Amino acid sequence: MTYGTQSLHRLIQRAPSEIGAIDGDWRRDWQAIEQDVRRFAGALLRSGVSPGDRVAFLSRNSGRYLDYVLGCFWAGAVINPVNTRWTASEIAYSLENCQTRTLIVSQDFAELVPAIAAEAPGLRDIIVDAADVPDGARSYAQWIADAPLPEDRRVGGDALAAILYTGGTTGRPKGVMLSHGNLLASANGYLAFPGARPGRSYLHVAPLFHIGCLSGMFTSLLAGAAQVFLPMFAPDAVIDVVERESVSDLFLVPTMLRAVLLDPAFAPRRMATVERIVYGASPIDDTLLDRAMDALPGVSFIQAYGMTEVSPIATLLGPEDHSGEARRAGRGRSAGRATSSTEVRIVDSEDREVPRGTPGEIVVRGGGVMQGYWGMPEETAQALANGWMHTGDMGRMDAQGYVTVVDRLKDMIVTGGENVYSAEVENALSAHPDVQQVAVIGVPHPEWGEAVHAAVILKAGAVADADALRAFCRERIAAYKTPKTIAFVEALPLSPAGKVLKTELRAAYS
Repeated sequence: MTYGTQSLHRLIQRAPSEIGAIDGDWRRDWQAIEQDVRRFAGALLRSGVSPGDRVAFLSRNSGRYLDYVLGCFWAGAVINPVNTRWTASEIAYSLENCQTRTLIVSQDFAELVPAIAAEAPGLRDIIVDAADVPDGARSYAQWIADAPLPEDRRVGGDALAAILYTGGTTGRPKGVMLSHGNLLASANGYLAFPGARPGRSYLHVAPLFHIGCLSGMFTSLLAGAAQVFLPMFAPDAVIDVVERESVSDLFLVPTMLRAVLLDPAFAPRRMATVERIVYGASPIDDTLLDRAMDALPGVSFIQAYGMTEVSPIATLLGPEDHSGEARRAGRGRSAGRATSSTEVRIVDSEDREVPRGTPGEIVVRGGGVMQGYWGMPEETAQALANGWMHTGDMGRMDAQGYVTVVDRLKDMIVTGGENVYSAEVENALSAHPDVQQVAVIGVPHPEWGEAVHAAVILKAGAVADADALRAFCRERIAAYKTPKTIAFVEALPLSPAGKVLKTELRAAYS
């Protein structure tokens, strides 16, 4: 049976005194990590957390994240990492939705605790890692002090390991349920891909509440790599830590990669230890990829395509497919081929596989496919129809199995690696008393890939301007979801059935 702490046990057995986690000046070997993980698990159990209970963590990247993930698994609990860019209301919704009773908060977010507590009455225990603890919460230092060191419960297989919230076309985030088996199947599929296995150290700079970065933790643990943490992305900080800690592997979304290459602190010699850069979450343009490969000629580039619902990797474009010959053959624009733990097909609206080269919906089957959406049986059945995960992405597959993503069925906007669903933004804007109708789309942006754009019809006599509508949105949804641009229009293009034709809206910006 597979379980989430297997890799830690193996590392303790074979290399207990090797440094396994680096967070600034805080350095721990695997033996020390095991003690901290056990203590974290013991504090959970002492607090009344039972196997299967959800435990949330609101924090930037840090060494504590390793203790949280593995400590929850050690105790048999389920992780629910919190998006640090959400508002208190959005956070509270995710906690209440999956009946999370325990929330652990780092010092950076302590000020949000009162608002979260007010909107999440189901919280039983709020633990804050700060000197000044808000009313109604308790100190992390006191919570963890003298905690027992329990034996690993070794919960695994089909047992629920994580609930990760992702945007939903209904306007509310959906809790994706992933088992231990799901997470390890996806990780092993990555590790089996030629040239993908991490080396000596893996830098976590993308936020760990995202499955893209979290999956890097699992793959690098399985490979025995040291975990290196940066609290948040800053290009000069990435360059500094790569040079200082001789980092071999890192995951960057394209906007991050661009920022690193353009930063005044960048010099190829400072990143000479890097062996692999994994990118994903949004497309990469040829100009950026050329610049990266020219600046870092010794680095292998790997593109990962997938989604939270497949834990997250469906296909990989390996180092050999980034060669000049492969790119001239068109493979560089693809998302690669299915990993060893997935099957991928392109299907029509009746779920019939289409001929190679014909566009259709990308569907995925395999060990990484989610158990379902928490508390949403109808949405789960629709997504997993006929035993395949329906990604909502349009693509085509060539004769060698390379998948090229050509469009999206769902109205999802990918801005700077963050997923934004138009319905959620539309719901926020529609609540404004001056708004009659709204349609939200993604428009090209030179830095972020896409930017959120809203076309708004105001009610007769209304005087709201773009700044007022953006301020209204920011009170309800995260800043990155708030429209960067707003156009006031007299009408929206509609189909005969009355559906807004977003393809026509996008055409004006293509």
